[in-house]
Amino acid sequence: MLTASDGPRELAVLGSPIAHSKSPELHQAAYRALGLPWDYARAEITPETLAAYVASRPDVWRGLSLTMPLKQSVLPLVASLDETAALTGAANTILFDTDAVGRLVLRGFNTDVPGIVRALAAAGTERIRSALIWGGGATAASALVAAAELGAADVTVQVREPARADHLIPLGNSVGLRVTVARFGDEVTARPDLVVSTLPGHVGADDLARRVVQGRAAARATADGILLLDVAYDPWPTAIVTRWAALAAASGRRANVLSGLAMLVHQALLQVRIFVAGDPERELPAEQTVLSAMLDAVGLDAAGRPV
Repeated sequence: MLTASDGPRELAVLGSPIAHSKSPELHQAAYRALGLPWDYARAEITPETLAAYVASRPDVWRGLSLTMPLKQSVLPLVASLDETAALTGAANTILFDTDAVGRLVLRGFNTDVPGIVRALAAAGTERIRSALIWGGGATAASALVAAAELGAADVTVQVREPARADHLIPLGNSVGLRVTVARFGDEVTARPDLVVSTLPGHVGADDLARRVVQGRAAARATADGILLLDVAYDPWPTAIVTRWAALAAASGRRANVLSGLAMLVHQALLQVRIFVAGDPERELPAEQTVLSAMLDAVGLDAAGRPV
């Protein structure tokens, strides 16, 4: 485990777009709480510029966080993947490490899956039987595996083009799920126990939100107070959340919604474990203090709700 005596380290979150990312605030809060003289920045990187950026990092670099659209593009660059990254085909964390003879190696991890599970548990959702996932990208794959870890047996994935999400069917089957892929606008009759939106939250998504949040499944879920985890968080509320809230209000209820910031905090805590100790399973010194500092940095309480 690295300590302050090991000297400063450099880290960053990469993606495109990246200016909105709250990861620097989270990580800097964690390293301050740990007393580490580490610096964590952000960089606008695309799949085309990723390899050159990684290769140009000097020895002081310790690791990278990856967001859209790099979680799959990074795979050819790493020497090893943890079990979850290998399963989902997506890595959101890169550790700059050394092999037995001191050569630099890159190790890839996926902290999105346990980040989702931990965020949902903190919000009071620890077991489910079924889930509805909107979107079919790398984060949807992580949400699918997270649903299995929460005990789900059935998951419906809704996307624009079903053929582009067919890869999620064998992934789900491999973790014991029955997976149905449908198009946005198709009727989903069964009420899910959890809804996860992995769709981008950018401005201009209103038309997509109208196509997504409709039908009997959404109406029943909002009426029953089922949780919607929207992995986006900027801008907030997203168009998806606004539509969800309107459906809930129509049935006389307040929408049960969790922002992607909650997931971001918990997956980032596991990234900090990796960067400090080299192992996502190894707890940090005074970890609860570190987690509290990270939650405070983005204005969330212990349940992941805005303070």
